[in-house]
Amino acid sequence: MQQSLSKAEFAPKVAIIGRPNVGKSTLFNIITESRKAVVKNQAGVTRDIMIEPVDIWGKQFDLIDTGGITEAGDIFSKLIREQVTEFLHSVDLIVAVMDGRAGLVPEDRDIIRVAKQTGKPFLLVINKVDRTTEEEIAKADFYEFGVDIISASFEQRRGVGDILEWITKQIPENPGTVKEGLNIAIVGKPNVGKSSICNAILGSNRMIVSDVAGTTIDAVDSPFIYNGSKYTLVDTAGLRRSAKREDDLEIISAFKSQEAIRRADIVLLMVDGTVGPTDQDARIMQAIIEDHKGVILVANKSDLGGKEIPEYRKTFREQVERVFHFFTDVNVVFTSAKTGYGLEELFEMIEKVGKQLTFRVPTSELNDFFFETIRKAPAPVWGTTNVKFYYLTQTYQRPPAFIAFANHPDGVTNSYRRFLTKNIKDRWDLYGVPIRIFCMKSRKGGSE
Repeated sequence: MQQSLSKAEFAPKVAIIGRPNVGKSTLFNIITESRKAVVKNQAGVTRDIMIEPVDIWGKQFDLIDTGGITEAGDIFSKLIREQVTEFLHSVDLIVAVMDGRAGLVPEDRDIIRVAKQTGKPFLLVINKVDRTTEEEIAKADFYEFGVDIISASFEQRRGVGDILEWITKQIPENPGTVKEGLNIAIVGKPNVGKSSICNAILGSNRMIVSDVAGTTIDAVDSPFIYNGSKYTLVDTAGLRRSAKREDDLEIISAFKSQEAIRRADIVLLMVDGTVGPTDQDARIMQAIIEDHKGVILVANKSDLGGKEIPEYRKTFREQVERVFHFFTDVNVVFTSAKTGYGLEELFEMIEKVGKQLTFRVPTSELNDFFFETIRKAPAPVWGTTNVKFYYLTQTYQRPPAFIAFANHPDGVTNSYRRFLTKNIKDRWDLYGVPIRIFCMKSRKGGSE
């Protein structure tokens, strides 16, 4: 799997680093003109590495917001410190943000040392300098490091232009292009292995992985290359039932997960293979289908499932048919993020579903099939009149959707729609795709 993922990232990567709560996410949001990074006056809110493409003054780069680096002893701080330090060796430019109100503290020295050790160009930004008369005083403590320094106040939007000017001067012209791919969102209940599978796909420790449920609080965009196409992978916070979302950060996380589903082309619904899909997974699946997204069910921890459960795959599929009774033909891939098992099969399925999403059939071929199909079952009835179909056409929506024109569209029942849907899936191998059939009054009119 890893050999297939291109190591050549076509856009330069610019990382924002610093201690917690110094303004990294605020700077990220200003430059990307988004609210993707959670901004909250609470240390440690940004726990993952967020990546967002930026186009400034004709220069393109990927801006990266990292978790705050701290020497605190809790498990999250340790994970963030190790993660960011390792990740910095793969970026091109570093912007280190310091707190001008706090001045130079020991942890800042460690951050600057780590940045220097990478050998990458880096800029020192002293934030929270609210008055221009305080600039030189704020910079004084940091001159000893012999690096470029800019004072700023992100809240006042001051100094951001200088930061962008420094970044764009470092970026060469025409960094290269790549064929666009699909947006892929990973969703599921907490602690089923979403971040682990994300790391396995990306081949780098971009997402924090721990055995503490709820580690991921942001929906994190991570672009990568596979088979010459560009994809964007979104690892999202675990979705819990609303009654359990007591912490305000978890409420934000649920919103971001739903937003990630809306932006995705394909959604990977991950479940613990040793447990199987649950009623909560069924609710998540319904939300995905209501948003009309391609979906793949990923049974993670299948290495353990195969050892612990007799006839594991058969048992799992039977559970799928029972829990997802409204969508029984969903594509299933068995994986293990821990061992890398099933990742090739997962991407084969992603590519297959990607092609299914863009499937189009000529109208003449579609109608030949349609009239052949409706002869297989009795026509639905509206009142005392048979529903008569005139023709079927495909819309330009994704996944594929169709409009059937009839004399009495209200007479086309859900069971008849399912009959048509099944035949369409059989005919063009569209299994696992939530296709839709709309019924409209025929332009011919009539009340046959």
